[in-house]
This record gives sequence, structure tokens and C-alpha cells, in this order.
Amino acid sequence: MTMWTNLPAGRDPPNVVNVIIETPKGSKNKYEVSKDYDAILLDRVLHSSVVFPLEYGMIPRTYYEDGDALDAMVVMSEPTFTGCVVEARPIGLLRMRDEKGADDKVLCAAVKDPRNREYHDLSDLPTHYLEEIAEFFRTYKHLEEGKNTEVMGWEGRESGLQCVLNGMDLFQKTFGDLVKK
Repeated sequence: MTMWTNLPAGRDPPNVVNVIIETPKGSKNKYEVSKDYDAILLDRVLHSSVVFPLEYGMIPRTYYEDGDALDAMVVMSEPTFTGCVVEARPIGLLRMRDEKGADDKVLCAAVKDPRNREYHDLSDLPTHYLEEIAEFFRTYKHLEEGKNTEVMGWEGRESGLQCVLNGMDLFQKTFGDLVKK
């Protein structure tokens, strides 16, 4: 059992989800929750001169087309730490592809950050901030051999919620009751 399979998706998914922070805001180190061990592993150090613009992680008990848990980004006023579980509200979806195929990311607002009270949909965030996030994901793999990304654009809250539901459903279909709920 790992954090991915042990932790619930959230107290009220898809409206409120748990996000396991893998990579804190401001880091060049990209970490991942292990699928096999109860550990967080260093995946790589980013090859480009960029840092993660917001908290980045995954939603437990979800599964996505790329064979990993559903990726999540969390808007927070302060960085957390690798392994921190943040309760978050999905507010949008960044549609993406990488060298392996679909690689969408759910954008969330941290519930316990009072600066996020008014963040309920993409339209609540500054457009420039959304452009910065998209630009990071457009460029962060440029110097890595054999890797690439394509950002297709932002979609609103309903797409984010549906993506979480789909990820939970695919997890259940793929892994069933072999793991704790």
C-alpha cells in the first residue's frame, strides 16, 4: 500500500479533494509519490531554468490515461513541502499532452488558505497568472531529450470536476477493492 492507494480522494470528491504535494512551489526538483512503496521519490531535476509556479502533486485513489494518478496543481499563498496533504477545491483544468499522450492537470485552490475564498472558477484568477502556469508547462521539458509538451488550453471548473470523477472511476475499474477505500 502507498499514499496513492491509502489516502481517500477527499472528504467530498470531486468538490473537495486531497492533493498530495509532490513538488512545492519554487522547486526545480520534481518528486513523485511511488506507486510501489510508501515513499516519495526524486523523479528528476528540471533541465530548464524554470521552477514550479505553484504547488504540484496528485489526487490519491485516481488513475489517468498515462498510467499515473491524476495530476493536480494547487493555488496557495505559501509553499508547503513534499508529502503534505492539502485539501483543495477544483477550479479548472489545463488540457495538455506530452510524449506519452494525454497529461491533463486539475487546477485547485487550497481550502484552508483564506486568500483563496473567492477562487471557485478560472475566471476568478488573473489571466496573466493562468498564462504563467501554461507557459511553465509549455517549456519545462524543452531541454530534456525525447520529452515534449503541448498545452491545448484551459477549461473551467466543470471540466476539472469531471476529470476528477473520471479519474476516480478509472481507479476503481482498474484496481477495484484490492486497496483500502
